[in-house]
Amino acid sequence: MPAAFDEMNDAQGRVRESYANFAQWMATTPPEVIARKRAEADLAFHRVGITFAVYGEDEGKERLIPFDIVPRIISAKEWQRVESGLRQRVKALNAFIHDVYHDQEIIKAGRIPAQQILANSQFRKEMIGVDVPGNIYAHIAGVDLVRADTANVSGEYFVLEDNLRTPSGVSYMLEDRKMMMRLFPELFARQAIAPVEHYPDMLLNNLRSVAPVGSNDPNVVVLTPGQFNSAYFEHAFLAQQMGVELVEGNDLVVRDNTVYMRTTDGLRQVDVIYRRIDDDYLDPLAFRKDSALGVPGLFAAYCAGRVTLANAVGTGIADDKAMYIHVPEMIRFYCGEEPILSNVPTWELSKPDDLRYVLAHLAEVVVKEVHGSGGYGMLVGPTSSKDELELFRAKIIADPARYIAQPTLALSTCPTFVESGIAPRHIDLRPYVLSGKDVSMVPGGLTRVALKEGSLVVNSSQGGGTKDTWVLEN
Repeated sequence: MPAAFDEMNDAQGRVRESYANFAQWMATTPPEVIARKRAEADLAFHRVGITFAVYGEDEGKERLIPFDIVPRIISAKEWQRVESGLRQRVKALNAFIHDVYHDQEIIKAGRIPAQQILANSQFRKEMIGVDVPGNIYAHIAGVDLVRADTANVSGEYFVLEDNLRTPSGVSYMLEDRKMMMRLFPELFARQAIAPVEHYPDMLLNNLRSVAPVGSNDPNVVVLTPGQFNSAYFEHAFLAQQMGVELVEGNDLVVRDNTVYMRTTDGLRQVDVIYRRIDDDYLDPLAFRKDSALGVPGLFAAYCAGRVTLANAVGTGIADDKAMYIHVPEMIRFYCGEEPILSNVPTWELSKPDDLRYVLAHLAEVVVKEVHGSGGYGMLVGPTSSKDELELFRAKIIADPARYIAQPTLALSTCPTFVESGIAPRHIDLRPYVLSGKDVSMVPGGLTRVALKEGSLVVNSSQGGGTKDTWVLEN
């Protein structure tokens, strides 16, 4: 694997301009001061209770998400291109979702095979013909970006995947920034760093803008599966930050295709539900009959246009990893433009030629389940044992259409505090794109860092950590 792009230092070892102020601060701040600040950050995160479920660990399901005080810094010029690319991509994805549940023009034009859409497990036939406010389906999108050197560009940004169902992590972005401002105010005084703390206000305005027609003062709620969900902290955090109610399924009731929230003063109508529950569990009358998390009759109220669900039912068709391959074509088809941000080259293992190539080069590639998330169900060839490779080979051969594969990119690295001191660790970036009356986002996003040396898996559920992301304003 080639050497990774270093976010802080160029190929000659010189500090990049965007990191100059931070590097000077690091060089002039006593190590004991930095160590004390790091300890303060750990203690503060423990007090707030910022945890995530790390499955497979013996010591318990919940643990603190590691936070690193070395920020990821992006120049204003770099961010301008990234932001333009994200707006373009999310606009095309929303157009695609609307199209596949209505006229299916992209299928008729032969741009995407019908079977790949209509036979996909994420395609919700129940959504065919259902109109949603503003034709917006992915109100909140988390687009994962990675950065790597190419033959033509040093440090090019690639889209790794699109998260359009219930993207998580934005609470960690906000808490990371709050922590950095509290511990190191002098750093923020040295340069203009774009703010992110207004995200909850943007989110609330965005949700209110897609309320059903006739909702003069829309009532927004956050629907959570409950406290045992791995991202429950975030559900509660966002509800509190937006000043709206956090509800579970049994807090809501449907009467005459209208959704109400039970309160001590009686029933109160609900206009917009920011739901953090998967489609299958939303309504036992429409989807899984054994779901105790959802609201009976919710889907009928939704189809009647009496309530908005964010994100919309059926958005999963656009964040499926097999569909990811076609997003550049969606941009050309719906926007009439060339993609600003490139996909990572991807092999589709349902295609015989792609399958043969990947099986012959399994030790060199990353293989992912089409519907997988959180870093589960994947193989990182260069770091896998012979036994792991052969086990995964058998899985692929048994059901090739279940997988896609990508080259093992040398994800960019950022200096990170580890037990041995400061060392480079691989990172990615998840910006959050809001679609409503307008498309908006706060500059930056959540930077995730793989804390194990050499690891390319940055997911919090796999033991990764987070960093504050600074976008410079000039």
